[in-house]
Amino acid sequence: MIYKLAQRFLGTEINPITSKKYDSSWIAYCLTNSEEYEVMTDGGVKSVYTLFVSKQYPNWKMSLMDFIEFQEKQNKSIILSASDSDIEEAKLDYHNHLFNDAFLRDYESKVMVHSTTMDCWNSIKNDTCLKSWNKLKEDKPCWEQVPIGKQLGDPKDFSDYIMFSSGTVSSEIVVLSKQVGKLTMDENRSYMPGVRLYFDMERVAKDGLLIRDGCHLKVKDSLPLNPYIIWVADWKKVGLKSEYSTPDEFTKLANRRFNETYGENIF
Repeated sequence: MIYKLAQRFLGTEINPITSKKYDSSWIAYCLTNSEEYEVMTDGGVKSVYTLFVSKQYPNWKMSLMDFIEFQEKQNKSIILSASDSDIEEAKLDYHNHLFNDAFLRDYESKVMVHSTTMDCWNSIKNDTCLKSWNKLKEDKPCWEQVPIGKQLGDPKDFSDYIMFSSGTVSSEIVVLSKQVGKLTMDENRSYMPGVRLYFDMERVAKDGLLIRDGCHLKVKDSLPLNPYIIWVADWKKVGLKSEYSTPDEFTKLANRRFNETYGENIF
């Protein structure tokens, strides 16, 4: 169910539709004209998890419709802050698309990254696949007590998915945060890199595994390493002199080495 509200919706602790506190069945999308960001999230800790997307973001129409299509499929109650004209414009552009299109769109990277710690990488190799946090918890009850995303207010169902980045430092921020035991955004803080796993997203999409929620590209439950993984970067392979680095340095070195190895400037 979609509930349209005035633009510039800002979440509070009380749901304006029910006059009660939000539960996990609610999610929100706010389309803005901000020049300070393109896509950002907020509110999930004390309010409703909200995706803010600026019309400065070139792909806002696809984002809006992916969000609606995906969240309706999850039976979510959606608070939507966007004008009728913007929604109609997005629908026209989205014509014949699906949130799980079995191909990459022209603005989506054909190679994407998932980062993890060295201990987790050893477990992944043993399992021969990546698993979502919830799937890991199901298979290994002694796994982490809570996902790091809880500190961001991520909805519980986010943990049903494996998230990918387009090669940015965000993947390493997750590894850093796990190491220090709390969310930190300092990309220049010293840490011990694990591995960056580079995946063939064209193949993932072609096989019907790729999901778009308006903000993330992700896979539900698990993803076999074979045939999707292309390359694995650790501190030795990228040319670091020790096992210590920073998220910014490791990201740049790994992406550069990937480009050199495969002869294409993807990152």
